Amino acid sequence: MTETYARTATSPWRNWAGNVTARPARTVSPASVDELAETLRRASEDGLRVKPAGTGHSFTATAATDGVLIRPDLLTGIREIDRKAMTVTVEAGTPLKRLNAALAREGLSLTNMGDIMEQTVAGATSTGTHGTGRDSASISAQIRALELVTADGTVLTCSATENADVFAVARIGLGALGVITAITFAVEPVFLLTAREEPMGFDQVTTDFDQLVAENEHFEFYWFPHTGNCNTKRNNRSAGPAAPPGKVSGWVEDELLSNGVFQVACALGRAVPATIPSIARISSRALSARTYTDIPYKVFTSPRRVRFVEMEYALPREAAVEALREVRAMVDRSPLRISFPVEVRTAPADDIALSTASGRESAYIAVHMYRGTPYQAYFTAVERIMTAHGGRPHWGKINTRDAAYLSGVYPRFGEFTAVRDRLDPDRLFGNDYLRRVLGD
Repeated sequence: MTETYARTATSPWRNWAGNVTARPARTVSPASVDELAETLRRASEDGLRVKPAGTGHSFTATAATDGVLIRPDLLTGIREIDRKAMTVTVEAGTPLKRLNAALAREGLSLTNMGDIMEQTVAGATSTGTHGTGRDSASISAQIRALELVTADGTVLTCSATENADVFAVARIGLGALGVITAITFAVEPVFLLTAREEPMGFDQVTTDFDQLVAENEHFEFYWFPHTGNCNTKRNNRSAGPAAPPGKVSGWVEDELLSNGVFQVACALGRAVPATIPSIARISSRALSARTYTDIPYKVFTSPRRVRFVEMEYALPREAAVEALREVRAMVDRSPLRISFPVEVRTAPADDIALSTASGRESAYIAVHMYRGTPYQAYFTAVERIMTAHGGRPHWGKINTRDAAYLSGVYPRFGEFTAVRDRLDPDRLFGNDYLRRVLGD
């Protein structure tokens, strides 16, 4: 029998997009809950703050620290599958892609998920990662229990019936309440989804938006700036049979066009911005209509190899079309050149204090810029539109909001900060980002 022990290192940390860099005093990979508790105790004694980090897919500095960086590399794997309760309990550092594959082998699936699966389960849920859904909400909303190690080393099991006040806020905890070590998700028998992807004009998709959302379990679309073109995707449960994309056609759509050619187009646009409108017109017509049927994670998620920075706001569902039209008008009258499409998704209301869909049916508008391209002018102009509609920024994506603004758009903001004050009064898990968005 072999034993695994915590690893400690000292090296810079950089997020996936490359826009956030941190130089922690030390980086630790605990191999057990006990080792994690000891790491927290030592950090407190040394006067160092602590931040857990996943795979770095957040675009904000939510995980940045000059103290102790906790990496969950050794806290991975499935602890238990409970087929009676229809739940799976998984270690916090398990990547979503490994969880999805393991569940599929067991004939199980999450109900909904985002469009990538590189993140760890704790990182994805702590920042409110979501997909799109008429009735099914974010990954965090599928949590049934979680295990949290707090600043004093206490291990809390939290659920709707145990430490319920912590559970109400910790499902999207921003790493501010402690370090999550395990999560229990609701699961269901694996099912099939039929995806229908097709181009649609901007005017049609915005006019028919409410109907498209109502008629489909999962609807999203992408608008290509500088054009009147959109690409839509409708995912609905299917009786089958499975009919995945062909190997060649799938590679052409998902790798060659969506990643390879798009990478070249973005690089050209960064070097010669004047070419972007022409590139947008061509690329918006390159993806053809297609329909395929497969198990959920193979339909919900796609490879994303072109690196970018992103800002996303959640709006009241009824405000989404007006806000998007304002974004289009702003781009059309500005000198901005935008090579990335704008993504629009939806979510039902949920009951998590700091969820972007907390207490209200929501629509998401996400804007992106190719990595290395100046993004501030574009994001600032979009953010001005989003905040005018009471928008809530995604916790893991670029924004400039502070606690004064956020406390006004989150009715349960004070509930979160009260639990934080109780669990981490000395701000062991604090950093500059949390000081801005949560106050101190």
